[in-house]
Amino acid sequence: MVADRHNEIGEGPVWLEGEQRLVWVDITRHLIQWFDPATSGVGQIDVGADVGAVAPTTSRKLIAAVGNGFQLIDPKSGRTDAVAVAEPGQPDNRMNDGKCDRRGRFWAGSMAHAETPGAGALYRLNLDCTVDRVIAGVTVSNGLDWAEDDRLMYYIDSRAYRIDVLDFEPSAGSVGNRRPLIRIDKNDGAPDGMTLDSDGGLWVALWGGWSVRRYRPDGAFDLEVKVPVSKVSSCAFGGPDMSDLYITTAARGLSPEQLENEPHAGGLFRCRPGHVGRQPYMFRG
Repeated sequence: MVADRHNEIGEGPVWLEGEQRLVWVDITRHLIQWFDPATSGVGQIDVGADVGAVAPTTSRKLIAAVGNGFQLIDPKSGRTDAVAVAEPGQPDNRMNDGKCDRRGRFWAGSMAHAETPGAGALYRLNLDCTVDRVIAGVTVSNGLDWAEDDRLMYYIDSRAYRIDVLDFEPSAGSVGNRRPLIRIDKNDGAPDGMTLDSDGGLWVALWGGWSVRRYRPDGAFDLEVKVPVSKVSSCAFGGPDMSDLYITTAARGLSPEQLENEPHAGGLFRCRPGHVGRQPYMFRG
């Protein structure tokens, strides 16, 4: 463990190459956080609403899925500027996990606070800051990433207990032919955040499963990284050579007895699993 933050819902780790530090969120405490591996220092800003995901931008700000839409965050001043609304008039929903594609568009999904079946969706924030709903009828929109050739997109709706693959058209940012790639037994936890490594392997955090699993591009199970926390929420590669795997976790919903058995719940973890990740894409809007 590298930061014992006791996050309620730590999520969305992203490596900032220019700054050589990691950024991640605590969704329900409204925090964007930074970890500097050179000093082990941690910083944070409060954005005043549930924040599901962040990504770097070409302007050195952060694009964030906040509340019911998207905001630009200045990490130095803490200033937030509204960019677009994804779900007007839906106060029972919040934004969740997200990531930028190669063209610089920011994708993020939503979910109901009560996890109402089918109440969420996956949205694409375009370069002109318009918003398109790409996938509807989602319960808990979560991890997503793209194959290196940009022809496939991988996507998780956690309550479906599977990782889906879709055909991806990079120019338009359109998807089709959604089909299951990996099915997760409910006893193993729910698939949550996800990242791909440079070999196309899928690293999937298992909420309630005490682990991150790597699957080969064909969906075959490869290896498992155990974590001393049950609610493992997401993962991302970072470090100077992109060989450090950062893992976020959550403490929300654990009983006092569970918290006693999981004293580092909500912490940020790091390991070197023997694989190398890819630099995250930046928002170019």
